[in-house]
Amino acid sequence: MLTRLGERIKLARLRRGLSGESVSQRSNIFKVTLHRAEKGNSAITLGTYVRIFAALQLQGDFELLAKDDELGRRLQDLKLPHRGINDE
Repeated sequence: MLTRLGERIKLARLRRGLSGESVSQRSNIFKVTLHRAEKGNSAITLGTYVRIFAALQLQGDFELLAKDDELGRRLQDLKLPHRGINDE
């Protein structure tokens, strides 16, 4: 999953015509940290990913993480009391 995320970050950077140096400066991180994030290194913090996404103007994508918790909603619905038509 992290490898795919890193690949998408790199592609987003390249599509924008931005150098690693430029994104690193905008993210306030070292260039080697950006390179590790683009490789999907698991030691990269979530805060670093947020800064990289902001530098690429992709911060809205973070709002989508775990947004539609379909499994959680189904489990929650199973715990709700069931009311029949005549239950009022």
